[in-house]
Amino acid sequence: MDNLSPQNTGGSTRIEEVMAAISDRIASRSLMPGARLPSVRGFAKTMQVSVSTVVEAYERLAAEGTIRSRPGSGFYVCGPLPPLSLSEGGTASDPDVDPLWIARQSLEMGDDVLKPGCGWLPPSWLPQPGLRRALRTVARGDMGVLANYGTPLGLRPLRQLLARRLGDHGITVPPDQIMLTESGTHAIDLLCRFLVEPGDTVLVDDPCYFNFHALLRAHRVNVIGVPFTPTGADIELFGQALERHKPRLYITNSAIHNPTGAVLSPVTAHRLLKLAEASGLVIIEDDIFADFEHVPAPRLAAFDGLDRVIHIGSFSKTLSASIRCGFIAARRDWIDGLVDLKVASSFSSGQLSAELVYLTLKDGSYRKHVEALRLRLAKTMEEVSARLEAIGIVPWLKPQAGMFLWCRLPEGLDAADVARVCVAEGIVLAPGNVFSLSEGAGRFMRFNVAQSTDPRIFEVLEASMRRLK
Repeated sequence: MDNLSPQNTGGSTRIEEVMAAISDRIASRSLMPGARLPSVRGFAKTMQVSVSTVVEAYERLAAEGTIRSRPGSGFYVCGPLPPLSLSEGGTASDPDVDPLWIARQSLEMGDDVLKPGCGWLPPSWLPQPGLRRALRTVARGDMGVLANYGTPLGLRPLRQLLARRLGDHGITVPPDQIMLTESGTHAIDLLCRFLVEPGDTVLVDDPCYFNFHALLRAHRVNVIGVPFTPTGADIELFGQALERHKPRLYITNSAIHNPTGAVLSPVTAHRLLKLAEASGLVIIEDDIFADFEHVPAPRLAAFDGLDRVIHIGSFSKTLSASIRCGFIAARRDWIDGLVDLKVASSFSSGQLSAELVYLTLKDGSYRKHVEALRLRLAKTMEEVSARLEAIGIVPWLKPQAGMFLWCRLPEGLDAADVARVCVAEGIVLAPGNVFSLSEGAGRFMRFNVAQSTDPRIFEVLEASMRRLK
């Protein structure tokens, strides 16, 4: 109810403040079409205004067609709602560089554009021979895989394989507590539908993966950022956020963090889980970068035993972004509800994608692929880091694994300005504030080292920074 408290709105009257409070709740879906508004006396007490002020505000909203009066019953929200716009009220203060800016630039521009700001590997870095073998095997196999719907939980052999892989990270889970999804993003979308309502509060890291912001906005929740450190969320501020905002959910990466490349420490993990247990918080642990690790980092789901932690992942980073397949590992009683929601919203799993993932993962060449990939990324990380430092762009930390470098620009430069100049030169960058809910990362930028090997990137970057200075 924080968004209903009286605020100083400059020259607006108290009546306008009440109208704005109701309009905000309708826009955020906290009040849905047909919903009954708070009673006049109750809302007057909430807003700390007179009853006559609320009566006049309700009458004006009714005259505008926003609400309607039912004699003897109260006031109700009219419908239909205006279309959802994810671009309105985005994270970044610059409307041209918001949480969807990187994705749109990276996906819409052609292969001739350099994309050090994107979040995927170049096609030549992926296991093409294994993928082609899997495609040939599927093409020659049972026609049902090519034509039929999959089962609600998803391909059982793949779920069995995933259960064994999760066991390697200390997460004990039977195949029947794993549900396949269309992707990691689809997994989070389903979980948000399952766990939160419009107006609920969700915690994220600050900075965090920019699409968390956009996806949570689509679910009409209040998003609160908690500062992130080299060992995980700032525990003191995390506890304060729990006390103040009473969130329902926390979404994080605990293995290799996006965008910083940091790794969760065991101490931070234990303290975080104690706070979550005391407050009833549910945690979604996004483990999409698992196969990049040289040494497995702590997993919240392993410490927690999948009690209040839900573990998700996908294969778009090390296998193929075109083969859409992810998974959710969760409590058995939650899996049943998630299966029903999945059937209602997408009917079944993508059986063809699941079969291709299964055939590729069980191929012995995949293990060799990821071992070579880790070494290649480590070598490239060193090279790209050195080239960035040579032009004054300094990494926040040296990641233990993965493909991201979170870097600070020289004093006096704004990353969004640099990104706009560079995109005009055919280079898509990832400015820091699209990852930061507080907009506290204006001097930071995320670099994908696998996409940063072309010398032109550093030439254009250096020239752009010199020009902006």
